[in-house]
Amino acid sequence: MSFLSTLFGRSAAAGAEKVGDPVEYKGFIIRAAPFRSEGHYQTAGVIEREIDGVRKEHRFIRTDAYASYDEAVSFTLSKARQIIDLQGERIFK
Repeated sequence: MSFLSTLFGRSAAAGAEKVGDPVEYKGFIIRAAPFRSEGHYQTAGVIEREIDGVRKEHRFIRTDAYASYDEAVSFTLSKARQIIDLQGERIFK
């Protein structure tokens, strides 16, 4: 759990990558948030959706690593779409 806290709680001063612009997909909002790890960018992101007036959030990290930030963002968005297609709103339970 401390790993997730470190990943998503880092400040810009600590060298964290910024969370990407929101991308809408099937009523969900996806934000890519790849981070630098051992010389590569690791897949990470956030999937959000408002359900019954409450903003729900699902954060995910995968072991996939890429040489460039843009490649990691592209794959993160693809992975988020796949998660949404497979699980839908169940990701928030």
